[in-house]
Amino acid sequence: MSGGGGWAVAAVAAVTGGYALVSRRLARTVVSAPMVFTAAGVLVGPAGLGLLDPEHDAGPVLALAEAALALVLFTDAATVRSEEFRNGWFLPVRLLAVALPLTIAGGGLLAWALLPGLTGWEPALVGVILAPTDASVSKTAVFAPRIPAVVRHGLNAECGLNECLVLPVFAVLLAALPGTSASHQGVTGILRQVLLLSPLLGLVAGGLGGVLLSRSRAAGRVDDDWRRSLPLALAAGAGALAAATGGSAFVAAWVAGFAFAAALRAGPPPGSVPEGEDDTLESVEHLAALLASLSFLVFGAVLLGPALTDLNGRVVAYAVLSLTVVRMLPTALALAGSRLRPPTVAYTAWFGSRGLPSLVLGLVVAAEEVPGARPMGTAIAVTVGLGILLHGVSSVPLADRYGRWYERAASRRPSLRESVAGGLPGERPLPEWKRR
Repeated sequence: MSGGGGWAVAAVAAVTGGYALVSRRLARTVVSAPMVFTAAGVLVGPAGLGLLDPEHDAGPVLALAEAALALVLFTDAATVRSEEFRNGWFLPVRLLAVALPLTIAGGGLLAWALLPGLTGWEPALVGVILAPTDASVSKTAVFAPRIPAVVRHGLNAECGLNECLVLPVFAVLLAALPGTSASHQGVTGILRQVLLLSPLLGLVAGGLGGVLLSRSRAAGRVDDDWRRSLPLALAAGAGALAAATGGSAFVAAWVAGFAFAAALRAGPPPGSVPEGEDDTLESVEHLAALLASLSFLVFGAVLLGPALTDLNGRVVAYAVLSLTVVRMLPTALALAGSRLRPPTVAYTAWFGSRGLPSLVLGLVVAAEEVPGARPMGTAIAVTVGLGILLHGVSSVPLADRYGRWYERAASRRPSLRESVAGGLPGERPLPEWKRR
């Protein structure tokens, strides 16, 4: 390892260890983990101390970010439970079926109007990259216990599902740009790989792994430590197979998570794990959370820091409008007629936080040798960076204010749409890793 690389690793270790020592205290403040790690990335990157060289370290940092997103996709898919949305299904369905396409279209049109230097499908690509949301950027707002269950589960389901819905569109648009690594496959080839081969590989890997684990666990043949390691192997294996065959590792990991959880639930009951206390996903969830935090540091060093030197009025205007009008207006249209009260609509619309999916896809585009890579990367970086700051700072006060409003409104009107019969069936405590 070179001297420069050693200093970069030491800096990353220091930031990670330092945050771990004060994480519980910071969790009660407006300072979020994405804010800390992004700021640290700017500090250690070329815009700061220069300990992390984007050109020299481009391969490893992109691999780390892609691994983080693949694990997050796997865990998000594996932890989605249909019974949690039995009564509150209308919220995530409206957000995904109506608000998401409108957000993509609005983001693309805004990029075409405000960002010079983008040609062809590049404005649409920016709109797609900035469409998925990320609950980790505003965890307090999404997971606060006093927030109505239908809103918590709706926002969490949106974050867990929309990221994979945009991946095929992203892959097609990237293949449509001349000079990209995917352009030689063509749009038809990419569609075949992303929509057919990658899901099939994920289905086989996740489903087979879930079936074998459920049988081995019921027979008492699997050690608990290795049981918790299996999901990591399945996520990595599904993604690696898809990447090796020219498909999407992200799509394969996402489908593998669904298939694994479904097969595990359908299998024989565990012989050694108490009911309701299955911690099979615990290890991969913790690793995903750690890699996601490190990805925010990489984002600050590789994308946000250099982007701050390219700031101009158009980029700032795009970032502000993307986080407000482009997200909030489609959400309001999607929830029209849902009988949700205006404070709930405004709350849901505001906390469409951009985060890990956008920054990873932004890093993928920045690594491509296309004319629009730099302006696209700048717009994506500034939008995600501003979102990390604004959504992080506003999570605690707005969650508290909205929670107080809901408690007063529910006490006056028990039939409030947000109450959904007092909560969703089968609700379980939030995992510790999501509360951090």
